[in-house]
Amino acid sequence: MLHVVCAVVEHQGEILCMQKGDHKYPYISHHWEFPGGKVEAGESEEQALVRELMEEMDYHVKVERHLLTTDYVYPDFEISLSAYLCHPLNEETPRRFAMKEHLQALWLPSEKLHTLNWAPADQQLIEMLVGDFQ
Repeated sequence: MLHVVCAVVEHQGEILCMQKGDHKYPYISHHWEFPGGKVEAGESEEQALVRELMEEMDYHVKVERHLLTTDYVYPDFEISLSAYLCHPLNEETPRRFAMKEHLQALWLPSEKLHTLNWAPADQQLIEMLVGDFQ
């Protein structure tokens, strides 16, 4: 079981959505996800989230609150995914970040999140967000 965290980054009523690139498991390649990654030994979930966004995107966020933890079983691995509501720390350029590991990024209002092809592990979170942000 992989322990994974993701950031639901909200800014001015829109949420940051990231598209995965090629993956060793083709069934999750090119799906959409929230940025984040694995929690390393000795890290809190919040510390892992801040580190992962810096490594993958050169992006500073403020972790606001825990939203949801869900488990998902893929054909080749299992994850426990904890999602956190976050906000950009840079007020001058809140939507500027590097694209080191993703194909593209979109900012969408919650009611449009369902229009993307999300990674299966994110489906429960999408359902919650569509309800909470409306």
